[in-house]
Amino acid sequence: MKYILVFVLFSFISTFSQENKSLISISFEEKKLEDAIYDLESISDYNFYFSKKWLENIVVNGSYNNKTLAYVLDDLLKDTVLNFYIAENINSIIILQNTIVYDELPSGFFGKRIDTVYKEKLVTDSNSKQPPIFLKNESKSRKRIDTYKIGKIEDGLSKETFTLQGVVTNIKTGEPIPDLSLLLKDTNRGAVTDDSGFYSIELPSGTNVLETRSLGIENIFLRVILYNDGKLDLELDEDIEQLDEVILSVSANKNVEETETGTTEIDVEESKTVPLVLGERDVLKVATSLPGISTAGEGSLGFNVRGGKTDQNLILFDNAVLYSPQHFFGIFSALNPFSLGEVIIYKGSIPAEYGGRLSSVFDLKTKKSNVEKVSGEGSIGPVTGNISLEVPIVKGKSSLLVAGRGAYANWILRSLNEESLNNSEASFYDFTATYEHELNKNNQVKGTAYTSRDDFSITSDSLFIYQNRLFSLNWTHKINDKNSLNLNLSNSQYGFNIEFDGDSNDNFDFGFNIDETSLKLKLRSIINEKTSIDYGVSSKLYNIEPGNIDPLGAESSVQPFEVPEERGLESALFLSTKIDFTKKLSVNAGVRFSLFNALGPSNQLVFEDGQPRREDAVVDTLNFNNNEVVETFGGPEFRISARYLLAKDLSIKAGFNNTYQYIHRLSNNTTVSPIDTWTLSNSNIRPQTANQYSLGIFKNFKENQFETSIEGFFKTSNNILDFRTGAQILLNENIETEVLQGEGRAYGVEFLIRKNYGKLNGWLGYTYSRSFLRLDSEFDEERVNNGEFFQSNFDKPHDFSLVTNYKFNRKLSLSTNFVYQTGRPITFPVGNFNFNNSDFVAFSNRNQFRIPDFYRLDLGFNIEGNHKKKKLAHSFWTISVYNVLGRNNPFSVFFVTEQGEIRALQSSIFSIPIPAITYNLKF
Repeated sequence: MKYILVFVLFSFISTFSQENKSLISISFEEKKLEDAIYDLESISDYNFYFSKKWLENIVVNGSYNNKTLAYVLDDLLKDTVLNFYIAENINSIIILQNTIVYDELPSGFFGKRIDTVYKEKLVTDSNSKQPPIFLKNESKSRKRIDTYKIGKIEDGLSKETFTLQGVVTNIKTGEPIPDLSLLLKDTNRGAVTDDSGFYSIELPSGTNVLETRSLGIENIFLRVILYNDGKLDLELDEDIEQLDEVILSVSANKNVEETETGTTEIDVEESKTVPLVLGERDVLKVATSLPGISTAGEGSLGFNVRGGKTDQNLILFDNAVLYSPQHFFGIFSALNPFSLGEVIIYKGSIPAEYGGRLSSVFDLKTKKSNVEKVSGEGSIGPVTGNISLEVPIVKGKSSLLVAGRGAYANWILRSLNEESLNNSEASFYDFTATYEHELNKNNQVKGTAYTSRDDFSITSDSLFIYQNRLFSLNWTHKINDKNSLNLNLSNSQYGFNIEFDGDSNDNFDFGFNIDETSLKLKLRSIINEKTSIDYGVSSKLYNIEPGNIDPLGAESSVQPFEVPEERGLESALFLSTKIDFTKKLSVNAGVRFSLFNALGPSNQLVFEDGQPRREDAVVDTLNFNNNEVVETFGGPEFRISARYLLAKDLSIKAGFNNTYQYIHRLSNNTTVSPIDTWTLSNSNIRPQTANQYSLGIFKNFKENQFETSIEGFFKTSNNILDFRTGAQILLNENIETEVLQGEGRAYGVEFLIRKNYGKLNGWLGYTYSRSFLRLDSEFDEERVNNGEFFQSNFDKPHDFSLVTNYKFNRKLSLSTNFVYQTGRPITFPVGNFNFNNSDFVAFSNRNQFRIPDFYRLDLGFNIEGNHKKKKLAHSFWTISVYNVLGRNNPFSVFFVTEQGEIRALQSSIFSIPIPAITYNLKF
């Protein structure tokens, strides 16, 4: 126990106060505080006493004319933790840190025992309103505890609690550490860092002992002595022992404590152990092994989330929309796995800042680049190669990440002993570049550019080309300790071309393109430890070129044609707040008011009342000029979720959200095809809307080694887009005559059990869900299945996934991935008939039957290099077999007529085991 006691005894009482001293005039401009004090000493009658260490890196400015020395010192030290004491009797000034010297004894001092006065005035007490002067070290922990003095002590300050804020970063890379817990010892009080590593916690005045906790990061203890509100930034090291942990979430108890329902985080690094086709690392494929997320089958573009269509998912890459996140029509991801740092999927409680889609948000962010040294990763597989490089530009402040990826399947196809494949093409590439720069502690900027392209032609006279391009520019500004803003500008483009070059003279080049530009301003205000508010505004401009066709070659007889452009403006205001009403009850509530304007130039058809929408029922055409408002839609979107802690490892959550979607994908098939187009809402196509309710129970076991959850959902939707039988979508100026809009309904239960660490780890997910659609109308030709609900194309009631990883030791592990799904619905011919001497096929009700069930087992053997810190690079081998059982899973079933008989045929993507060896290198 160590006490520091300062007694100032006066032998004489000065007859003149500081106010009677001579006034001084002096100026300082970007001057070190130490030098400024020497200047004051030279023009006054006082000697200054201080520790030089306290004054390091403090620069002062100010101009003073006829001011007292006390006034000048007060102003110079106002933004520091320093005070001063003037000893008039000896003409001395003492500079103090976090301390006030009292030259009067407390009232009634001589009427009380010394030890009682000591406890009341001099010892830190959580109930005392006086600032602490004497500190007592009561810790007997064997761990070293660093002590930090925070805030400037002020005489007469009566607050019992103060706010401590700061940013936690990785000491090696300089990257922020999100989801790190700071816990106040022996209490339930704590805080969690956000995505930028920022935290804010309210603590009692005086001495507090804090502990940091986060998987993969060292745990430390801090003794924080609070004199006032203040800031404490921390730099933490990685915990090497945590390399053995395999989890999906960076916070072990987060699944229980977070307020939002239906939120999933995927650890990008650990996804490398999941065996996938041709040894590829693919976080989006990993996502489909989690409850509530599925695809129509192998080789399917897009995702079906909680019974939603593929166009109802908002996929963001550094806040820019990515329209086609997959290569080879869904076989590979379009994102370099080495460029990704964070993947968060919202399938239930979608935050109010996001809008424009009904089912989910995939929020993908590039990794934080190394600002200290050059580093990178690379891999070589059977048909693809990946590489990323992180280069510091200004050490400690800025860096550049570049990542490239490409497929080299063309030479494989052309080397096969199959003449029909000699002219085939099957290649793709994607490229990502991200630049981050910390201008200062309060301002950071980040820019991202991305491009990808696919070329595909297998035993065909058509070449499919589709590509993505996007960029985003992000500025984060800290206004003060409780307020910050984020401004994002982005642009996204997606398009495809079909080049047909056959033996006839009808060769053509068909193209489609969509372009959107978005601007979003988001602000955050921390009201107190229990309440924060996010609010802002966003707007995006759509430009769609629905289709154009041009002759390919001079001999082509094809006439040029172009469908008129579509334009629209989608804007929104949003506000959300998180309130911790009690330690057990937390609520996240928000509202988003969205508005959509369909813009000209445009020609809108007017149909005759009481008639179905056919071209022969058009009675008028309304013409709109450039930027003229054609139609306006919009309304409030409410987002609310609540969590109640039944125990520290058990919670129940509920949520509700309603959403609007103003853009629609046009696709009338479920086969492998890149020719899906998009259209905007207008006078004849209404926006889609949805309401979703969810309820779940979340429980952890054995100190968060096991996570379990069971969550149910029920979703209703309106104006879901579908098509007439045999609809013509491409190059159709009057697409509204081919579409139908109806009512959707989906419900289900999702179960997940996950083992986070140990030799055997992984997860088991099961989803029972149903998805239905109803297309009803007063007109028979616009009614499907007699206006009754029928199964959607992606209704697959049972979806089971088992992902495991068994570690024999630090270098060797075996991974498995097993998937079982109910076969998706399909429409079958059920008979034929003759009419007017012609044969016709009679089909069942839409989606009345199902293709065979899907199941697949994948195996992977992972070989890690040694874990020595001092080596040039770390290597990682994966030997995998995709579809070990050789299951011939049908992707689709179609029908052909041969010699007057109808035959059913099925197509499959991978019908045999696919072995692969992949080599990864990290340096």
